[in-house]
Amino acid sequence: MGLKGKDYRRLLAPMTRELVGMARWAKVSGARIVVVFEGRDTAGKGGAIRAVRDKLNPRQCRTAALGKPTQEELGQWYFQRYARHLPSAGEIVLFDRSWYNRAGVERVMGYTDEARVKAFLEQAPVFEKMLTDDGILLFKYWLSTDQDKQEERLRERLEDPLKRWKLSPVDLAARDRYDAYTHAREAMLSATHTDYAPWTLVNFNDQKRGRLTLIRDLLDRLPDTHVEPAAIDFPPLDREPRDESYGVIDPIDDYPV
Repeated sequence: MGLKGKDYRRLLAPMTRELVGMARWAKVSGARIVVVFEGRDTAGKGGAIRAVRDKLNPRQCRTAALGKPTQEELGQWYFQRYARHLPSAGEIVLFDRSWYNRAGVERVMGYTDEARVKAFLEQAPVFEKMLTDDGILLFKYWLSTDQDKQEERLRERLEDPLKRWKLSPVDLAARDRYDAYTHAREAMLSATHTDYAPWTLVNFNDQKRGRLTLIRDLLDRLPDTHVEPAAIDFPPLDREPRDESYGVIDPIDDYPV
């Protein structure tokens, strides 16, 4: 049985406070944090990212969700377009898919060839070693979901006009390539799971429970992030508060429902 909304919100609330504390610590310490969210289509990457960044300053915590590469980017070093989104001191970057596109979507859908995939699987651990050696805190999560859950969520996107935009031709093609994605994932994990940048797999058949599990793991793997909020002097006004002066537009009459 899926986790109920009220229980989810109750369990998430203290973790959200910890995430705010983590962001404060990053700001003070100058830490650079990268969290990679990978997984099958419909696994719940977007919802997990929103749960992490919901109460954080968007100027400090940002999402990198790259679209199809441009012609210029196709002529660059593969990792170049991702490297420009890496955090500066005190920043947190959440990758909604990442450089691992090459080992997953691009490979399964035939957007790249096996020689490039082989080169990527050899270079990715080297790239990530450079990041971690330079002090970046790198966390890689794979959100796992069974095929029946994937079908259920794809059908929901099809039938809900507010979610139809999420249903892409790649999503539909993925239905017939479930096993191919599994094989690609296993090859990716085998080649890129390292001591300095390990993969963590999280069950997202229940997305609410999956978000809680992922956030708890992320917080537990960070160093001690306790930093007291800076004291702010907030004296009382030395005069009576003033009402704001403004005009009010007329309401819309008989608006069709």
